[in-house]
Amino acid sequence: MIKILIVDDEKGLCDILRDFFKIYGFDVLIATDGQGALSLIKKQNPKIVLLDIQMPGISGLEVLKEIKTIDNSIKVIMLTVLDDKKTIDDAKKLGADEFIIKPFTTDYLEKVVAKKIEELLGGKGQNAKP
Repeated sequence: MIKILIVDDEKGLCDILRDFFKIYGFDVLIATDGQGALSLIKKQNPKIVLLDIQMPGISGLEVLKEIKTIDNSIKVIMLTVLDDKKTIDDAKKLGADEFIIKPFTTDYLEKVVAKKIEELLGGKGQNAKP
């Protein structure tokens, strides 16, 4: 079972995304700040992280940098309301695997996550749909 970590300071969004991914049988973890996210990554080893950029304390970009230091194979999908080229470029330089602008549809998120699962499985996409 693939573990997904959702990191966002908006608890309501975390709950919606948790319920969405649990339907597909994922083991879903939630953190509402950067420190909590890094702790869960070290203990639980998720394969996909949905990571907000703007959070109190440690920013999502700082968390991204640390995630890639811990395990570069983790697929990190940045979720943000920031839609500026510099932020996107900074995230990509730090190793972001994808960048999704809020608000987004669950259909779009499902396609992005399915693509990342397929990459994790080495292109064997039979079970890639979340």
